[in-house]
Amino acid sequence: MINSILKGIKAYIGTFELISKLKLWKYFAIPIIISVLTAVIIGLSAYGLSDNIGRFIANIWPWEFGKEIFISISTFIGWIVILAIGLILYKHIIMAFSAPFMSTVSEKIEAHLTGVERHSHRKTSFKEQLWRGIRINVRNLGKELLITIPILILKFIPVVNIFSTFLLFLVQAYYAGFGNMDYTLERHFKYRKSIQFVRKYRGIAIGNGIIFMLFLFIPVIGVILVLPMSVTASSINTVELLKQDNLLNQNKVVV
Repeated sequence: MINSILKGIKAYIGTFELISKLKLWKYFAIPIIISVLTAVIIGLSAYGLSDNIGRFIANIWPWEFGKEIFISISTFIGWIVILAIGLILYKHIIMAFSAPFMSTVSEKIEAHLTGVERHSHRKTSFKEQLWRGIRINVRNLGKELLITIPILILKFIPVVNIFSTFLLFLVQAYYAGFGNMDYTLERHFKYRKSIQFVRKYRGIAIGNGIIFMLFLFIPVIGVILVLPMSVTASSINTVELLKQDNLLNQNKVVV
């Protein structure tokens, strides 16, 4: 697992040069706009709601003694909750609505890496790619929230909350990497087989997602570069895995 995570991280090396070499920047224009607008909306919402959630949590403290301290702590916890949920929504929104553009990028990277311009993979339209992206990300959003809510509850337990933060980060990373891998997998597999494939190589997904999540902590530039870098890195990894499993050129669509 550790080696797979490191492999997912290492794939980011040289991604900027590859994007420039293949002249892929134009395909990222609309996804970058989607990313920036989504980040701004979610960021403003988080800023406005954190105080409200903090005061709501503070209502469980019935005494006046230490009330202000408890409110301050509750506001911070509220900010963490909103940030966590905001990051979840952000990544699934941008990955879902960027799917048709990222699928094209992934296909061009695959052609470059294999030297084969026309693979005998599934042919999908813009509409089908968009629907696939929405379907995958709605499914992942539901599962991620089910896992995240119990982890957020653990934040109220001293010491344990340190480990819960790390666990929460890994969960977010996995689902980010999952979405990035599917841009390549959608050409080769149908829905269920793609899910099985990512589960098999979850370490690669986590490694890709770790850098994806770290990009989001870089002001402004992070939300601009996160998709170009992460999708390129994931495409490199996923094509390599398909080659490794002798699945890259199979004619039969796997259900």
